[in-house]
Amino acid sequence: MSDYEARRIAMVESQVRPNEVTDGSLLAAMRTLPRERFVPQARQGLAYMDENIEVFPARDGAPARFLLSPMVQARLIQLAEIEPQDKVLDVGCATGYSTALLARLAARVTGLEPEPELAESAKANLAWLKRANAEIVEGSLEDGWAAGAPYDVIVLEGSVPQVPEPLFAQLAEGGRLVAVLTQRPNMRQGKANLFVKVGGEASGAVHFDAGASPLPGFVPAPAFSF
Repeated sequence: MSDYEARRIAMVESQVRPNEVTDGSLLAAMRTLPRERFVPQARQGLAYMDENIEVFPARDGAPARFLLSPMVQARLIQLAEIEPQDKVLDVGCATGYSTALLARLAARVTGLEPEPELAESAKANLAWLKRANAEIVEGSLEDGWAAGAPYDVIVLEGSVPQVPEPLFAQLAEGGRLVAVLTQRPNMRQGKANLFVKVGGEASGAVHFDAGASPLPGFVPAPAFSF
């Protein structure tokens, strides 16, 4: 067993399983997917730490980009209750780790990424893994990817102050959206929410506290005032 394989198993056994993650397919995917492949070489030794890992620096006013911590990642995915036949939109996929995980669970996954360098990295990583059921597209995160809608599941890979209406509109009836919502933009600590679309309307509920780095492009709708 390689050092990275040992760290991967330790990550699952010490960070993920003790935090109420019981989905066997998800645990198996996290035990085998090489997370170190998805972080910059200089940070590969930190790939299995219980923390968000920076994969792209802040640039031109946009925030730095991170992979979610393994525990938050796993709990969000489990909350979405992904089925083998589901079509999934992965919003803010960065280097593609989350997309690769989701592709182990769902029929089809679209990873959405606004940063061209990260999108190219994600494409290369998925090609290396030979994941034929996943694709990476470039576009603004808050607009989603209408070309592939409707989706059974939408996963937001970072914190946002609110979920914009275009993402809810791209959910199928009975579809689920999971996101870490914060009280204001650029906060890291928030609440993991599950939204379910029933009768054309999405309603949500808080499930657990979660730390997640902010996703770019999400701003609250302006409040009306007299």
